[in-house]
Amino acid sequence: MADEWKPSSSPWLIAISVMLATFMEVLDTSVASVALPHIAGSLSSSVDEATWVLTGYLISNAIVLPSTGWLSNFFGRKQYQILSISVFAIASAICGASTSLGMLVAARVLQGAAGGGLQPVSQAVLLESFPREKHGQAMAVYGLGIILAPLIGPTLGGWITDQFSWRWVFYINIPVSIAAVLMIHAFVEDPPYARREKNLTMDYVGLGFLALWLGTFQTILDKGQEADWFAADWIRWFALISAVSFVAFVICEWRSRHPLVDLKVLYNRNLAVGTFLIGLIGVVIYGTTTLLPLFLQDLLGYTAYNSGLAVSPRAIGALISLAIAGQLVGKIDSRVLIAIGIVIRAVSLFMLGHINLQVSMGSIVWANIVNGFANGFLFVPLTTLTMGTLANEQMGRGTGLYNLTRNMGASFGVSMVTTMLIRGGQRHQDVLASHMTPYDQPFRNIFSQLHQYLTVHPGLAPATQRAYAVLYGILQQQAMLLSYIDDFRLLAVLTLACLPFLLLFRKGMLRRRGTMKH
Repeated sequence: MADEWKPSSSPWLIAISVMLATFMEVLDTSVASVALPHIAGSLSSSVDEATWVLTGYLISNAIVLPSTGWLSNFFGRKQYQILSISVFAIASAICGASTSLGMLVAARVLQGAAGGGLQPVSQAVLLESFPREKHGQAMAVYGLGIILAPLIGPTLGGWITDQFSWRWVFYINIPVSIAAVLMIHAFVEDPPYARREKNLTMDYVGLGFLALWLGTFQTILDKGQEADWFAADWIRWFALISAVSFVAFVICEWRSRHPLVDLKVLYNRNLAVGTFLIGLIGVVIYGTTTLLPLFLQDLLGYTAYNSGLAVSPRAIGALISLAIAGQLVGKIDSRVLIAIGIVIRAVSLFMLGHINLQVSMGSIVWANIVNGFANGFLFVPLTTLTMGTLANEQMGRGTGLYNLTRNMGASFGVSMVTTMLIRGGQRHQDVLASHMTPYDQPFRNIFSQLHQYLTVHPGLAPATQRAYAVLYGILQQQAMLLSYIDDFRLLAVLTLACLPFLLLFRKGMLRRRGTMKH
């Protein structure tokens, strides 16, 4: 029986081996973001052009994610990990040595493709290496890397860039990759049911539709706000191409005898429900991590370093909850634990939904600790419950789809909150501006006091002009504050909207080889 297989090495050594590479890969999705201005200046490009350093990575990463199960079967799980990490290290070296933006973007595309399979394969290896009663602990280790890496990425990237050079943001991956390859070679092994399948044929048609669908969709999400979404002709064409290629991809994979992505694994109810939920949770989590640093820097005037200090305590809450949730999974109904995590996250977002321009750093820190505390109760039980009814040989395919949906939710969340923030600020500005008239008594009083003060303190421009300029600056600031509040409260409501879907989960956790619960 597949469930009777046990690795010859300690599961904890295996966990350290696979998570070292996964942590590095997840870290690389965010660590380069703060270095973009330095990259743009060094390579004689604009910051807008330099964003393709991030976009290229995300697109290639997304394309590889769902095909992880096929690639693992083709190369063998252990060899696929070693190959991925090796290519990732080579691509990192090319990134650091790049002499032009085109060279850097090409290397980042290669880097993203190599790193795409590391998350789901690591997840599958961890679940197989630990006995079923310790799956909660295994997912706590996995969650440690997935949750903490995006939190420390911007801070670490900023420190490396300031102290050394943006090139070292990429060079630092090389020694980590070497250590990961050596540890995986020494401790990780393929179980009998995950040996290399030599007779697999490549699904080139499916791969083509997959690349076209995800490539166009990710580009729309990344560049849509800059192009004013569907007001741009190319966005409409990309949306049409993405929709058609998605339908073609689903039909092709469903009918194929050897699909690149086995969509039929979604017949498993827990996997289908969990995959949908992790996408929705990805929207909320990455939407929050996008909004808060912007608020602190744009409205409160925090430096990038102080912004990182205010946000980083989220990791404290995450560490505590990961330790607790890892012990409780298997002892308490996972649906109850997920519900607790959902409520805690909603509370933290409602706390952020009451911010103002006089808010102290302490209030931001506490809201972030509560926000981070929710993560352990979300990621650990949700992953174990989603994967708990999958057959062992379906684990790689299931984790690939699961991680793809989380990443797509993250991309959608970032695009959604950014768009709503800008347009919400414009909407609130229109409403507030309607009160800035000579017929509004409070406005007349404030304007009169300000005009009197500026008359006594002369400047280059007339006092009236300067008074209007000051009031317009205050108007813009208040409008953006209201928009931030709207976004945080919307994310809180979206979080609570996850609760009813928990009722769709099956409670069963037993996995049998070759058996799939529907």
